[in-house]
Amino acid sequence: MEKIVWQNSIFDGVTIAKLFDGPHSKEIRINLEKGAEMKEHKAPGAIMVQVLSGKIDFSVGEDSTTLNTLDMVTLDPNIPHALIALENSIVRLSLSKNDDVSRVFKVLKS
Repeated sequence: MEKIVWQNSIFDGVTIAKLFDGPHSKEIRINLEKGAEMKEHKAPGAIMVQVLSGKIDFSVGEDSTTLNTLDMVTLDPNIPHALIALENSIVRLSLSKNDDVSRVFKVLKS
């Protein structure tokens, strides 16, 4: 058994931490300071994005939706998307095992 702690009180732009790398998926914690954004990017595999605390604007092309605490979206592979923190937020990103966590870190540098 492995306990995974999602709670984190550091909000300084966008910070990312890999919390779990299992046989079928990877779990990433993304902390976003209010106003911080992750510019448009895409993932090679399907993803799930869940807001654990706070509120974000999640957009796919011209469509956007507000995700509140515990809301979740799923995306098929290669769908361009972006997000902006409307409040200090903690986001759970679930990746396919075949996806590379370093790709997520590169999104911040673009």
